[in-house]
This record gives sequence, structure tokens and C-alpha cells, in this order.
Amino acid sequence: MQKQFINPDSLSKPTGYTHVVKAESLVFIAGQVGADRNGNVAAGDVIAQARQVLANLESAVRAAGGAKGDILSITMYVVDSVSREQMPALRTLRSEFFGDRPPVSTLVFVSGLARPELLIEIG
Repeated sequence: MQKQFINPDSLSKPTGYTHVVKAESLVFIAGQVGADRNGNVAAGDVIAQARQVLANLESAVRAAGGAKGDILSITMYVVDSVSREQMPALRTLRSEFFGDRPPVSTLVFVSGLARPELLIEIG
């Protein structure tokens, strides 16, 4: 099976992993966080981070020749320090991003992510 390992210039440089792997018609995207291409994060702002995560997710899927409508499943990891009162705003962002045909989605609260300032990851 032929595989492509893709690290788009629009995403931060990965350390020890690949952002996107394409194997024939399947595409696997690593969990995306709220870091811009230079690694900067809007610390303390889960909504700003979520916007960046979704932009990163779109960049990753486009790098493999797809579109956000091709995404079939997501898992949202949110650190447990984020107020549950912010969940409606996160759901609204998700709905705006995916439109009227969203993928299946799972939401998981976690104690932490790879960097302490990260509040959300979508994989």
C-alpha cells in the first residue's frame, strides 16, 4: 500500500509525528491543537484556540486533497478546567465549521494536553 506523509507548511512543525498520512483513499489526521504555524497559542482562550484548531483541521484535510465535508468523525478533547458553560459556544463553532452535515462527534474532558496552555484538541 502506498502512503503519503504530509506536513503542511500552514501547520506548526510536528515533533515525532506526521500531521497527515494518506493511504490510498483513506486519510488520517493527527489531533490538531490551537497552535498557529509558528507554534503560538491564544493562552487562556478556549474559543480562540478552537477557531485555530478548526483552521488547522481544514488545512490538514486540504493538504490530502480533501475538504472539511469529507471528515467523517471527530473527537474533541477539552481540558477539565474549561467551564462547561463554554460548551454551547464550542458547539456553535463546530456547527458553523461543518454546516448542516456534521461528522459524528465525541466530546471528552481530560486533565491536560501536550502543552499546559492548550485547552482543546480535535482529532
